[in-house]
Amino acid sequence: MRWRNRRVSSNVEDRRGVRIASKAGGGGIGVIVLALIAMYFGVDPSVILNQGGGMLGTPATESVPYKPTPEEDELAKFVAVVLADTEDTWNQIFRSSGKGYREPTLVLFSGNVRSACGFAQAAMGPFYCPGDQKVYIDLSFYRDLKERHRAPGDFAQAYVIAHEVGHHVQNLLGISDKVHQARQRMSSQEANALSVMLELQADCFSGVWAHDANRTRQLLETGDVEEALTAASAIGDDRLQRQARGYVTPESFTHGTSAQRVRWFKTGLSKGDVNSCNTFTAEQL
Repeated sequence: MRWRNRRVSSNVEDRRGVRIASKAGGGGIGVIVLALIAMYFGVDPSVILNQGGGMLGTPATESVPYKPTPEEDELAKFVAVVLADTEDTWNQIFRSSGKGYREPTLVLFSGNVRSACGFAQAAMGPFYCPGDQKVYIDLSFYRDLKERHRAPGDFAQAYVIAHEVGHHVQNLLGISDKVHQARQRMSSQEANALSVMLELQADCFSGVWAHDANRTRQLLETGDVEEALTAASAIGDDRLQRQARGYVTPESFTHGTSAQRVRWFKTGLSKGDVNSCNTFTAEQL
């Protein structure tokens, strides 16, 4: 991925030196929920965090000296470049449709963080909070992406950011609110199915970004698309459930299968059109 010597975003907030004393206990259902969510990318965390009960509250914070490694400094610069590139894409797309794009903030944290959606731990992985329109990421997640999910490569890492920014786009377009309201009137199985559509659309939006980044700024190199597809496949519900317990329960899926995630990323990548990403009316997910 040709990311060096490119513009970095000014919309990055570094909280890696902030520590939060959680009021959470040493176990319980909330911890189990977060452990399960850790296997996935960025579903609206308010749906999950608000189930945490005592895990939310108002935990105390303190600032401590924080010295990142050279490798982490490199990753921080990398995500700032990726964020800037998504800004270029979505500003243009929104402008072409007569709308203004409100750029999200990306928050770097280490260990745990407080968002408008509640208190979160690094184990959750990257997430987008619609309440404050911020993307949150602990850069140690990229080590898990490479080692646990076996999805190495800088474009796989970029896909993570682009997916979360895709949730921001959904928020700006009012899609997230509609889904959230609809889920309140559904059974858990129906609500899960709607969450799958939301996640697959974010995958498609990340593909739209990749299409534009390559067409207008020649960002992609040989092998980059394969890296993103490997990452999309690695975090499919079916694959993660099979790895965790040896079998799958499709009615509990919230993000889509590996094949679905790959298909919708490729749809956005090949079409480069937001209108091609309507997973809610698609005949086949």
